[in-house]
Amino acid sequence: MSVGFAFVLTVFAGLATGLGSVLALFAKRTNTRMLSVALGFSAGVMIYVSLVEILQKSQEAFEESMGLSAGGWAALASFLGGIALIAVIDKLVPSFENPHTVRRLEEMEEAEALRDITVDAGGGAAVPLMPAAMAHEQDPRLLRMGLLSALAIGIHNFPEGLATFIAALEDPKLGISIAIAIAIHNVPEGIAVAIPVYYATGSRRKAFIYSALSGLSEPVGALIGYLFLRSFFNEITFGIMFGIVAGIMVFISLDELLPTAREYGEHHLAIYGLIAGMAVMGVSLVIML
Repeated sequence: MSVGFAFVLTVFAGLATGLGSVLALFAKRTNTRMLSVALGFSAGVMIYVSLVEILQKSQEAFEESMGLSAGGWAALASFLGGIALIAVIDKLVPSFENPHTVRRLEEMEEAEALRDITVDAGGGAAVPLMPAAMAHEQDPRLLRMGLLSALAIGIHNFPEGLATFIAALEDPKLGISIAIAIAIHNVPEGIAVAIPVYYATGSRRKAFIYSALSGLSEPVGALIGYLFLRSFFNEITFGIMFGIVAGIMVFISLDELLPTAREYGEHHLAIYGLIAGMAVMGVSLVIML
């Protein structure tokens, strides 16, 4: 598979954070039910493809070089290693400024409405209840929250980019499925960055830029990973990478996607989306046989 196509897929997945910021900046209402189903769907795709396809590829790669029993243990170790890796990364994110905190587009409208309220200053003059400058400076922690959210999401997206890239390099159809699932899960992350940055600065442009930059760490992660690993590509390397990718994606689904989906909507909507994602991914894999 061409390196260029695999890289384009990671760019597509990463730029979905920018789409989230566009929704936050120009939409008026959050369709929480649809977003909940979409996030559940993304989790279903990622869990199914990780356990049924990617982990199996890891085991097959190991078995070619190490044999059946040793290959199975090596695949399991790589899978658990991927979970441990993303769990450590998650620990590096300040919990009090969690980038996965649910944020709704209505918060943008509320901030604008607050700045638009005027009061009588006497003599018939009306002045804003909260001038834009004051609104932006009333809590400098908001800008810090937005920037740290962008940094935290960037850290999370780094291994996701490598996961998308490696999968697409080995199997383009598999890479497309993973890229779509990760793109869906990046949309609310873009919202999480854009809203506090806009609160703090009043600038839609800055909110979009910071949000988009947080997603660009995915292709950066893919590029760095490829440049570092390309000299070592063999069956063992692919086995390790696929095992780690499977672990990362399962952890992200269970720790981020499903909890966020439940918070955006009803519990059952997230589960319906999860099952639909598994079904679609399962049918796709059978068709591609």
